[in-house]
Amino acid sequence: MATQEEVFKKMVSHCKEYGFVFPSSDIYDGLAAVYDYGQMGVELKNNIKKYWWDSMILLHENIVGIDAAIFMHPTTWKASGHVDAFNDPLIDNRDSKKRYRADVLIEEQIAKYDEKINKEVEKAAKKFGESFDAELFKSTNPRVQEHIQKREALHTRFAKALNDNNLDELKQIILDEGIVCPISGTKNWTDVRQFNLMFTTEMGSTADGSTKIYLRPETAQGIFVNYLNVQKTGRMRIPFGIAQIGKAFRNEIVARQFIFRMREFEQMEMQFFVRPGSEMEWFKHWKEFRLKWHKALGLGDEKYRFHDHDKLAHYANAATDIEFEMPFGFKEVEGIHSRTNFDLSQHAKYSGKKIEYYDPELGESYTPYVIETSIGVDRMFLSIMCGSYKEEQLEGGDSRVVLQLPPVLAPVKAAILPLVKKDGLPEKAREIMDSLKFDFKCVYDEKDSIGKRYRRQDAVGTPFCITVDHDTLNDNCVTVRYRDSMKQDRVKIEDLHALIDAQVNMKNLFKKLIG
Repeated sequence: MATQEEVFKKMVSHCKEYGFVFPSSDIYDGLAAVYDYGQMGVELKNNIKKYWWDSMILLHENIVGIDAAIFMHPTTWKASGHVDAFNDPLIDNRDSKKRYRADVLIEEQIAKYDEKINKEVEKAAKKFGESFDAELFKSTNPRVQEHIQKREALHTRFAKALNDNNLDELKQIILDEGIVCPISGTKNWTDVRQFNLMFTTEMGSTADGSTKIYLRPETAQGIFVNYLNVQKTGRMRIPFGIAQIGKAFRNEIVARQFIFRMREFEQMEMQFFVRPGSEMEWFKHWKEFRLKWHKALGLGDEKYRFHDHDKLAHYANAATDIEFEMPFGFKEVEGIHSRTNFDLSQHAKYSGKKIEYYDPELGESYTPYVIETSIGVDRMFLSIMCGSYKEEQLEGGDSRVVLQLPPVLAPVKAAILPLVKKDGLPEKAREIMDSLKFDFKCVYDEKDSIGKRYRRQDAVGTPFCITVDHDTLNDNCVTVRYRDSMKQDRVKIEDLHALIDAQVNMKNLFKKLIG
């Protein structure tokens, strides 16, 4: 059986082969950690964005959207703390000349202890069968207890080093744990140092003197600097939110795992402004709503979990991640943060403008607190591809690769397939295509055998294949084949629209969210 790593590699090559994701500037051998979305990928990506946008803007009367510029006044980033504090702790291995994030190396070491604990539990579960009590075993087995103690000690030490920003201690942990470079296998490490992740550029001609500006490393600040504009023009009353989808840029030194960590990426962020003192209640509310949003896609509830932060950002009083089980472990796809009033206070201080809200119920003005939900579009895309990619062995020794994408997100909703390229079947198929294409993304395909065409549609995740045969001309019925079960039904042409709509309409997901 293929390992998770092998499956991931196959999924990555599948993305290129079927037009989902290409390396950027491919004909020039690509650009590290930058990717382009192909014809299938852009459809899936747009559907993800629509699902998020509509779940924010349509379902909440008190959330509105904006689209702020990528370039911002450079003082924005001084106020937000990015100029001074937007750093990663990096360490180099002198033998391989490779650079790593020190915190990631230590997190991977913690994950190794978790793996050891899980293996012991799995082994015992097989041995003892149904009567096995995992918690009791963990608390009494000496070997498991030893692993747990080591893990906890490392975790406590690591969290303290991060919070104290103690780079020497991070290096010492790496040395004490015997962590080696995956390439050279040696422990010949340099000191840990900080590296700022912002891209810089210049605005204005050099003759007139240019201004150093930054490519934004997050979209949130565009929302904060527009807080007053939106609140006043929209006559918004607290609590209310501002949502935005946009590109962000980070000069990641350790960019890897395909589109999981990129230098140019897209974020979907919503900042929710609340009355001070009510923030923890709203933090809990948005945690629950966002997890529900992910689970509604049906990729499996067990694939998601919360991960509370060990190190809180200087502005936060609570933070958690929603993690998805990727082939390379549970990884963050979304962050929910209680940012207090840090951002608005900082922008008020640096701009000299008063940024407050007059609360008519309290009869006083204050700087609102903020709950942030921030999700990476590309990571969301990757989690959906990983959760949907399946290699299936079929009866008769045949096999297929199928993307079991949530139908609402699938790039193509239906493929219209004439059985043969003659006898009036292509004309009839075109007629069906024309009746559906205003509401659903459809494709028409008449090349190769019907079996090969089915496989092609399975590979891109098309939920419905509609075959037009000779009987169609007499009975006005078609054969509908369902992607996941491969079952086939005879369906009247006039019923096709309702059949497809029942599966791919986002309304069904929205009802789950507010139900």
